[in-house]
Amino acid sequence: MKTAREAATRLGRIGVWSADPERMTAADAGRFARELEALGFPVLWIQESLGSKEIFAHAAILLAATKTLIIATGIANTWARDPVAMANGAKTLIEAYPDRFLLGVGASHKSSVAVRGGDYRKPLEHMRAYLEAMDRSPFVGPNRDEPPASRVLAALGPQMLKLAAQRSLGAHPYFVPVEHTSFARKILGSEPLLAVEQAAVVGLDREKALAAAKRHTKYYLALENYSNNLRRLGWADADLADSGSDKLRDAIVATGDVADTVARAAAHHAAGADHVCLQVLGGDSIGQLRAIAKALL
Repeated sequence: MKTAREAATRLGRIGVWSADPERMTAADAGRFARELEALGFPVLWIQESLGSKEIFAHAAILLAATKTLIIATGIANTWARDPVAMANGAKTLIEAYPDRFLLGVGASHKSSVAVRGGDYRKPLEHMRAYLEAMDRSPFVGPNRDEPPASRVLAALGPQMLKLAAQRSLGAHPYFVPVEHTSFARKILGSEPLLAVEQAAVVGLDREKALAAAKRHTKYYLALENYSNNLRRLGWADADLADSGSDKLRDAIVATGDVADTVARAAAHHAAGADHVCLQVLGGDSIGQLRAIAKALL
């Protein structure tokens, strides 16, 4: 995936973003990945939060368990490893699994960085310097003379989105309403990749779906990156309190039947997204993803 347009083609219009493999044994995570592959999803995005499985080791397990599935990191934390380790981990997987690994890089969150002993005060400057150091990284592997590994950046605000356009294939925004997608596309321009995460609850009764949506929004609204991004889009503090207003939850999490999730993905595409990675909430993720695959793939 050497260009943004090639990456957009390979990722396809719809993928899966899931934290489920984090809680599984390696064998069960492999079975989960193979099920997604069999359903026709071209890509699985995996996370790296505080306490996660180490993301390159995790990606290697999932790649080895599948034949065609792309594994993308959403995101590999810059505070979890130095730039040389990040660059060379990506190059190692790209050499072993050509066109099946995409590195998503992000600066994480203030609370998580503090636990690691880092200083989160200037994430944009940190990311810019980190990318420059990645690009200078020595590597003795067989693809040592190739350009830096293909990557995307976790980006929400205008400056990080501009950096994503300048120094990577594009952006991977998370926990965003459709309005952010049009905002991001305007800043990125037409060429860079825009791969947007969208949370969804499919086929659960209203009470269970609402509970799942509330758990999701309450967790992420407590993180300044996400709440500040929503304020920038015009959401009021009252919308961001606790688990968020009904209007905000509906904007962040698509609930209802498959048609609601299909419509939300279509709205992101219409707003400029190349790729929408769906994160299903509320349990029975494979059951929900089977229903989505039947409608979308």
